[in-house]
Parts: sequence; structure tokens; C-alpha cells
Amino acid sequence: MKNAISSNMKIDINLFLDITLEVCPLTFVKTKLLIEKMKPGQVAEVRLKGAEPLKNVPRSVLEHGHTVLSMEAEDPALGEESVHRLLIRKEDV
Repeated sequence: MKNAISSNMKIDINLFLDITLEVCPLTFVKTKLLIEKMKPGQVAEVRLKGAEPLKNVPRSVLEHGHTVLSMEAEDPALGEESVHRLLIRKEDV
């Protein structure tokens, strides 16, 4: 994934959002509202689930000029059906 960093780095999480029960386009709308509250350099963890959010939320974060630090499944055996943890950093755009 573009702009991803190593997942073994220690990252301080400043904000958290769980959108596992939301559907597109609300998944990114809620993520964007979270990003708007953040200061540049802050990191948020977003929990998401489902093929559309897994594709659209990270892509939209990148398109808005922010960084995707990592995206990992909580249970990799479940694939897209697993809840994923997306780490994003707000950039000064």
C-alpha cells in the first residue's frame, strides 16, 4: 500500500474510531470528520470491516493528502470479513 510504514514501529495513537457497523459512504464521511478534528502529525486508529470500506477508506485518506501508516486484519484467516485496523496520520495539507 502506498505510504505504508513498517508495522513493527511503535506508534502513539491519538484518536480512535470504530466504523465496523457503517456502510459506504458513511465510512469515509465519519473518517473525514475525525481527520478534521486532528492536528497535523496526529495518528488515528480506525477499525473497519467489509470489502468496500477496506478499499475506499484508505484510498480516500491518501487522496486527501494524508498518510496511511498501516492496515492489518485482526484475524487474517477471515480475509476481508475480518475487522481491520487502519492507522492514519494527518498531514498539514
